[in-house]
Amino acid sequence: MNIDDILRDSKAKDGMALFSELVTSLGSSTKTLEKQDALINYFSLADDKDKVWVIALFSGRRPRRLVNSSLLPQWCIEIRNLPGWLFSECYGSVGDMAETIALLLPEKSEEKTVSSLSFYIEKLISLDKQDESIKKDFITGCWRSMNKDERFVFNKLLTGNFRIGISQKQMVNALAKTVKLEPSVIAHRISGNWDPVTTAFDDLLSEHSTNIDFSKPYPFYLAYALEENPETLGEANEWQAEWKWDGIRGEIIKRNNELFVWSRGEELVTDKYPEYAMLQQKLPEGTVLDGEIISLTNANASTNEFTILPFALLQTRIGRKNVTSKQLKESPVGFIAYDLLEFEGEDFRNRTLEERRIILEKIVADVNEPALRLSPIIHFNNWDELAATRTTSREINAEGIMLKRKASIYQVGRKVGDWWKWKIDPLTIDAVMIYAQKGSGRRSTLYTDYTFAVKDEDRLVPFTKAYSGLTDKEFAQVDSFVKRNSLEKFGPVRTVKPELVFEIAFEGIAASNRHKSGVALRFPRIKRWRKDKPASEINTLDDLKKMLEVYGK
Repeated sequence: MNIDDILRDSKAKDGMALFSELVTSLGSSTKTLEKQDALINYFSLADDKDKVWVIALFSGRRPRRLVNSSLLPQWCIEIRNLPGWLFSECYGSVGDMAETIALLLPEKSEEKTVSSLSFYIEKLISLDKQDESIKKDFITGCWRSMNKDERFVFNKLLTGNFRIGISQKQMVNALAKTVKLEPSVIAHRISGNWDPVTTAFDDLLSEHSTNIDFSKPYPFYLAYALEENPETLGEANEWQAEWKWDGIRGEIIKRNNELFVWSRGEELVTDKYPEYAMLQQKLPEGTVLDGEIISLTNANASTNEFTILPFALLQTRIGRKNVTSKQLKESPVGFIAYDLLEFEGEDFRNRTLEERRIILEKIVADVNEPALRLSPIIHFNNWDELAATRTTSREINAEGIMLKRKASIYQVGRKVGDWWKWKIDPLTIDAVMIYAQKGSGRRSTLYTDYTFAVKDEDRLVPFTKAYSGLTDKEFAQVDSFVKRNSLEKFGPVRTVKPELVFEIAFEGIAASNRHKSGVALRFPRIKRWRKDKPASEINTLDDLKKMLEVYGK
């Protein structure tokens, strides 16, 4: 049966149309069950090869940008015979390039000859090294055969800017409804270093799959934030306390006499941290450690002492393919181990934390290398004592305290009950909004991305951006203000009257030569809208610099 026969079959599903329906459903719903149902429906109907690509896309294995994104507006302008200024106006109003092009192009004028999602992605990958004219012919031909929703997701794939509002846990749970595997097994199977181009669905998620990937990491167990008094957790002696380190969550794996280092974002980063190379010889075979990739110095293997360096130093190592000797010296990296997931090839996740900890301590002691440190246990007799210890977190470059039930097993994803992160209260500063830009996804029609400034004598100095922390109602109110009080526009950005004051919360502050203010904030977000405060009473640049002196490193 050829593709035309399939498309005429009333039971057949157009793969690209089915995928665009899924993306539309996920983007327009805020309810978890509705998103779950949309995913289950997709995985029940889609072609196996398309399902593999959706799993890859939704778990971060998206192809890199496949075409220069500046070319797409040019081709759209040619097709519609638009003046450039009109396209810019439309883009400024919509706020999303992929959506702007999808809306401006004329209704489809051709029928598809091939419909699968996998065809489009793999064809684009194959065109990577081809001339611009060949790419243009293929892409514009696809536009002519697609409706608006299909073009939108196609354009997102083209630009490499494909974000979707679901968690990997939601996708795993939906897959569990359509294949005969437990969610924890699925989560493990779809992690690791697999290629959607060469991986078949049955090889990935078949009940009888026997493929061996020695590098495959385990899904991480994630903690919820503790918002209440820890006394609500029960007896203090049932809990283990550790510092919450400010680094990158990672796993170190020793299997088949090879060493693999994974980040929580499922990026294989072994070569980026040569400090770990000696662990290939020193770790026992069949060992998987969970811990923190972090900048540290003064490490003493015999006493397990070390000094944590600021996250800004670790950032100088992130993303670099080649690490210089200067960087190794100025930004040394270690690994703070706080859990044991596999030992001698046996999955240890169903053992209690106390059992796992005993063997973990022995492994770290036997390795006896400064680059591998054990996460220290914070000893405390009652919750008040631990609360007092928590207030000293910033002094050692920690973000707070982790609380783990001693009897807990190592689960998959974010679970309520056994693991909690008890972070220190954020730093805050009052600032005025001076720029606004439209958001993305369901917020693409609203101004929800803001730039904030503090006072420096008689001028305003921008120092951070934030786009989270307000309710939908508050975002709508700010959007209305922006539209009524715009002063200038620069592409999608609007300069607004400096009248709205917000309290900005952040986790840390560091000196920065790249910002006009001279500082960079860690995890900035809007804490609250200060409707009670006029712009004349916002904080000053001197206030920020004083924070930098106290909390910056």
